[in-house]
Formats: sequence, C-alpha cells, structure tokens
Amino acid sequence: QVQLVESGGGLVQPGGSLTLSCAASGNMFSINSMAWYRQAPGKERELVAIITTGGDTNVADSVKGRFTISRDNAKNTTYLQMDSLKPEDTAVYYCKTGPTVYGVYYWGQGTQVTVSS
Repeated sequence: QVQLVESGGGLVQPGGSLTLSCAASGNMFSINSMAWYRQAPGKERELVAIITTGGDTNVADSVKGRFTISRDNAKNTTYLQMDSLKPEDTAVYYCKTGPTVYGVYYWGQGTQVTVSS
C-alpha cells in the first residue's frame, strides 16, 4: 500500500510561480516512476510531467520550458516547479505512482492551483 500527499497549491497571479510537493509513504520499493497530472473544470485529466527513479523526465508540450519535475529519492518526494503560470494552468493537480509489480497505480488526493489576477 502506498499513500501520496500533495501540497503547495494555492492562488497565484499570472506570471507567478508555485512548487508542488508529493510525499509518498508505504511500499515504494518496486515503483520506478512518478507523475503529475492535472484536471481543469470540465476537462479530462491530463499528464503534465513524469520522472523515473533514475531522473529521466518528460513534460507535456503545454508546459515545456515553464514546469520542471524533480524528485528526492531519499525523501520519497516528487516536486513540480511551476513558473510563468498562466490562467489556463488552473486545475487540480494530482501525483500518481508508476505501476507496482502487481500493476497497481496510486493517486494522491489532489491540490488546487488557481492562476488569476
């Protein structure tokens, strides 16, 4: 069993920055990647960024150059640094584990990010 707790969301003005954190606890032994997703009102949940245990990353084109994903393996924490935020980045942001050896994925509860003046 794995528990994920996101934090760091809030209200920010356009052009501002936020850093989201996702703290994982439980049996993370077989999980090799972590990802951030987001879901805006009335839209489907979409992948924002993904990072492997080895540090390889990939981010969505819509946030490339503005968002950076990183992780501290010793702390089992994954981060999403968000810069140059736009109103269209407003969404609930979720972290998600990669699959366990049993093919199970875990989600956090989400954290709201609102970009507005």
